[in-house]
Amino acid sequence: QSTKNNPTQALLDSVNGAKNTAKAGIDDTQDRFLKLLVTQMKNQDPLNPMDNAQVTSQMAQLSTVSGIDKLNATMESLIGSVQTAQSYQASSMIGHNVLVAGNEVSTTGTGGYFGVDLPIGADKLTVTIKSAAGATIRTLSLGAQESGTLPLNWDGYADDGSIAPNGGYKFEVAATIAGQSAASEALSYAKVMSISNSSSGIKLNLSNLSSVSTADVKEIF
Repeated sequence: QSTKNNPTQALLDSVNGAKNTAKAGIDDTQDRFLKLLVTQMKNQDPLNPMDNAQVTSQMAQLSTVSGIDKLNATMESLIGSVQTAQSYQASSMIGHNVLVAGNEVSTTGTGGYFGVDLPIGADKLTVTIKSAAGATIRTLSLGAQESGTLPLNWDGYADDGSIAPNGGYKFEVAATIAGQSAASEALSYAKVMSISNSSSGIKLNLSNLSSVSTADVKEIF
């Protein structure tokens, strides 16, 4: 008979199963813990029995593990429910047009829409539309603008008065305040085609073949 309160490795193996490497559920863990505790009490030294505080501590540890496991399961269920609700809400955006970060604009002879985000406004705003080769097609001088999101429309004409060829173009934004560069962000205009769930949350799949989160949308039309 062991004269120590700690069980031998052979005893632990007989209760837990030395070769069992599979992750047990919380109910199985509780069952094995109770079996081990009873076995410890049966094999304890009668002259040096287990201290009540030791038993209480072991029970408290098991209770903590069990509580954390149940909390994790509850949180996973809650997150799943929230994501489902967000999916339904985001689905209402399908078919709508949005402004998101990007510097592309296209025309089919009548120009296209795009936008600029100005966190602190500007006393001068200039937009330069360029071809894929980098040649300047049109320069738009828009003057002073207040802070916020600014939807814009290009009429499709080049600086020389001709109609720009159909296709995609890039544009650059330059904002200044008192002659100093001011913060600005170019925004592309695209249609929401579908939504999808990802590890990082709900994604909006756009007509320009990009995917963005709902938080990235600056304006909805």
